[in-house]
Amino acid sequence: MADLNVMTDKQRAIYDFIRDKIENRGYGPSIREICTAFDIKSPNGVMCHLKALEKKGLISRAEGLARAIQLSDHKPARANLPMYGFVAAGTAIEAVEQKGENVDFNVFCGPNHFALRVRGQSMIEDHIDDGDIVVIRKQETAEIGERVVAMIDGEVTLKRFNRKKGNIVLEPANISMQPITISPEQPVSILGVLVGVLRKC
Repeated sequence: MADLNVMTDKQRAIYDFIRDKIENRGYGPSIREICTAFDIKSPNGVMCHLKALEKKGLISRAEGLARAIQLSDHKPARANLPMYGFVAAGTAIEAVEQKGENVDFNVFCGPNHFALRVRGQSMIEDHIDDGDIVVIRKQETAEIGERVVAMIDGEVTLKRFNRKKGNIVLEPANISMQPITISPEQPVSILGVLVGVLRKC
């Protein structure tokens, strides 16, 4: 068990921030997120605190990997995500929730996550193939470039989110397929953003 008494007040605050992100979001914060949360001007300032926490045996880090901070005494619970059905990576398909099935694995264990099985190859250049399982974090907004599950007229599709000339553009990662352009008058909902892929066997 880690000795939390060896930390300074600032180190304890950063440690608690890291723990909160891991337990409630499913993965640790980036250096930039820590800078913002604690009004630290330079990433080097954050690195000094992280190195101190690492030296005290409270965290571990994978060098060069964003959000790769782990707590030494934290073992993530097994994730048991609801399988919501299928998502098209091609032509959109009807959104039908698949009741009673869960996907059990040890990653992406944040709250508000669910799983979908991919049908089609419109995201193949992003290494998402037919039959893969994608893990989605529920949210109703997306940033440019994020891969999202979008609902259009009751049908769902997995695409990269973009905006052009006032329209939403859902772009495939397959050079042989065309993007879906949605005007402001058309109904579209963002159901969530992609946070991980579980490859088919």
